[in-house]
Amino acid sequence: MFAPVAAVKVNKKIADRATEVLKRLKVIYPEAICELTHESAFQLLAATILSAQCTDARVNMVTPALFAEFPTAETLSVANVERVEELVRSTGFYQTKAKNLIGMARGVVDRFGGEVPSAIEDLVTLPGVGRKTANVLRSVVFDLPGLAVDTHVGRLSRRLGLTKEEDPVKVEYALNAMFPPQDWGGFGLRLILHGRRVCDAKKPQCQVCEFADICPSSELPRSKMAKSAGSKKPAAKKAR
Repeated sequence: MFAPVAAVKVNKKIADRATEVLKRLKVIYPEAICELTHESAFQLLAATILSAQCTDARVNMVTPALFAEFPTAETLSVANVERVEELVRSTGFYQTKAKNLIGMARGVVDRFGGEVPSAIEDLVTLPGVGRKTANVLRSVVFDLPGLAVDTHVGRLSRRLGLTKEEDPVKVEYALNAMFPPQDWGGFGLRLILHGRRVCDAKKPQCQVCEFADICPSSELPRSKMAKSAGSKKPAAKKAR
């Protein structure tokens, strides 16, 4: 069991940095958006399940045909698994994803009357749905507190020195303790956008990053020092 949010203690220096990060994120990304195309809670839930180990862009290429054929939980719950596999094949792990999609739809129909639940305790009981997916649904569709920790949020949180935790749930709890609940979802969505656009996993663009001056992982200070050192050539000795 993990410690509840209230039990997580936050160092004041880290808390101040977190507040500044959120402040800047709101300026850089005025609108906290989810880049998965959807028109309902059911569609976002299905799209988020498909997004595991796959880009949102690829998922958005697949879901139009999927939702055209299976627009509701009711229709997907009785789908032929081989047909679903065919539709989602390009997202990877298609057999598991197809099974989870149908299982999720059946759970929504049989246990929740065809309506996607909003409580995280209920969402995580559905096949293919973990805390990350549940928090995406809560923050994006239901406008409820929920900070989804994907690879971007985890990576940037560590790079920015907000946490040293590696486990996504522990990262979630650590970040939740730094912000009021109404900011959880927006912080996560904006950090994801920054991770995709600027703070790449392999080649972070520190030279254009708005957090370079407060980020402990920024490569700029070392680069500047190296450049400065390289420009200071030793003075030539005067001939005697």
